[in-house]
Amino acid sequence: MFPPGLSMLWESTEPQSAMQRRFGLDSFDGAVNWLTKGLAQAWAVEVEDCERIVISGDNAIAWVCTDQGALVAKWSRARDQFVRFTAIADLLGGLHKQGVLVAPPLTSVDGQRRVIVDSGSSPLSMTVQPQIDGDLLDITDETAVRQAGACLATLHVALGIHRDSRLIEPDRGQSLDLCQRIETWLELEDVGRVPDASARLRDQIASLSQIDAEPQLIHNDYRASNILTAGSKILAVIDFDEVGWDYCISDLANAFVLLGTRFTKWQPTPAGVRDTLLEGYQSVRPLTHLEHQWLQALALWRGIRAIPSGDDPAGWANAV
Repeated sequence: MFPPGLSMLWESTEPQSAMQRRFGLDSFDGAVNWLTKGLAQAWAVEVEDCERIVISGDNAIAWVCTDQGALVAKWSRARDQFVRFTAIADLLGGLHKQGVLVAPPLTSVDGQRRVIVDSGSSPLSMTVQPQIDGDLLDITDETAVRQAGACLATLHVALGIHRDSRLIEPDRGQSLDLCQRIETWLELEDVGRVPDASARLRDQIASLSQIDAEPQLIHNDYRASNILTAGSKILAVIDFDEVGWDYCISDLANAFVLLGTRFTKWQPTPAGVRDTLLEGYQSVRPLTHLEHQWLQALALWRGIRAIPSGDDPAGWANAV
């Protein structure tokens, strides 16, 4: 899935300079030495080999072979997110106990699922998870897409029992009013790339009542690059870094639009794939009539926002 050694996930930046500048580690070998010491000290894990390290923004991910099997170590320099990252690690531990298909973080020697480690230049927040060998979701596989829909619904049901103040944004306020949220965007942020679609969106929300559901924790980034499969079987949902407090229907609408997107390959989700995803979702968590209506409005809104500002070779504008 990723090349051996050091690479960037989606940026065109030279990876070695990014490693030095962002994490204070001067090379791939230097990062492996640092990681080996850190895993031994904090998790009592002995590293035997490191296959690759990928840098993404303020984060880095390393795939390592160890005396405890194949593991993935992920660290971040984003200090303002450290508390949130710890909460996400705790959440994953809870979801795993519920039987949800996630990679549960390993517990450190002092009982933590996320540990603050020193790289020499700044503290880094690190978590370690079992490596799950799988392929990214193929949206041309109808069975896999249906299973992905059911998996998302199962995840929503499981997330519905979790309440963690560390993961609830304090400034959401009235933005949980979906109508107000979209109206504000249309007034202040819509740049008019597809005026007909924006007009349809205005008409849709004008006739809708407030959603008949309660907000809860949602994944917020459910798409092909975060769904691991073996054939048509879902193995795991990964990357909960965007988890937030919102409505399940918002998460489903986001998946409607972005399901087929990968790291550097972004394409709209065909209508037939959306239908299959929804069929799978409703096999576990049927939508109310009002949720159906909001799903169409939210998917249209998300589709408009996905249109790039420049060239549009993938046809995002035509997709709305």
